[in-house]
Amino acid sequence: MARGGRRRYDEVDGLLLLNKPAGMTSNRALQTVRRLLNAKKAGHTGSLDPSATGMLPLCFGEATKVSAFLLDADKTYRVTARLGEATSTGDADGGETIATADVPPLSSEEWNEILQGFLGESLQVPPMYSALKKDGKRLYELARKGEVVEREPRPIRIEEITLLEAAGRRLVFRVRCSKGTYVRVLVEDIAKRAGTVAHTVRLHRESVEPFAAADMVDLATVEARAEQDREALRASLLPPDVALQGLPAVEIGAEDGLKFCGGQAVTLADGGATGLVRVYAGQMGFLGVGELSQAGSLAPRRVFKSSEKTL
Repeated sequence: MARGGRRRYDEVDGLLLLNKPAGMTSNRALQTVRRLLNAKKAGHTGSLDPSATGMLPLCFGEATKVSAFLLDADKTYRVTARLGEATSTGDADGGETIATADVPPLSSEEWNEILQGFLGESLQVPPMYSALKKDGKRLYELARKGEVVEREPRPIRIEEITLLEAAGRRLVFRVRCSKGTYVRVLVEDIAKRAGTVAHTVRLHRESVEPFAAADMVDLATVEARAEQDREALRASLLPPDVALQGLPAVEIGAEDGLKFCGGQAVTLADGGATGLVRVYAGQMGFLGVGELSQAGSLAPRRVFKSSEKTL
């Protein structure tokens, strides 16, 4: 603890893929793990609703620089919906029932056909209960006052959608979708196409590309590890470049590495790939993200190492 009672945080770098528990906001989950690590700088990518569970990438120190790349990543969810009942919020988290309807006796084949009809690109109208802003105010703030305003449809993409269960009023499916997809709205649209209404009762995010479900850690496990050996917990964090595996990798010399870290462009003998790339320099390791031109010029776009490194 620093003078004056203020907590002194440490420089901690890396990623932790938290399996967020239900009933906790994404920010509360972040701050809880941050205190366990005693990390100075922290951020998360892709908020989950308090009632939702699953993968929440937490970034610490230098790893906060990958946040922008993860925000654009595809995400996979396991969704459980209750058919025949619609709520004001689109989920079971405090919303009141606003409509009921009979559930048609569809076969698994018929449900699967309906789901497959949502594959590809489409426009989706965001829900009123969302954090989007209208004239400077959050939509959910307006919704709580009983106001409904016009929302512009936004482009989304459904990459995969698989039926897992269809029994009575229970519908379970897995979906891999683009950023900006509101699964609650997707559930409502699926029900509408089936001739009924529905709301989401359970939402579990299984993955955020390029990470897999097996990489997730429960909060209870993080707490136990922090109590036993905080340094070991820190050492188990994933390095920042793991989040950037979708970008090609290029290797440069140590001298060029110092220039790159100092904000200078360097020239590669053989440019190879063009566009954004991961940049490495021997023992200096991962340096950051650069942009490679057809002429072989490699310009720094996001530096993850200090230019004070020595050869």
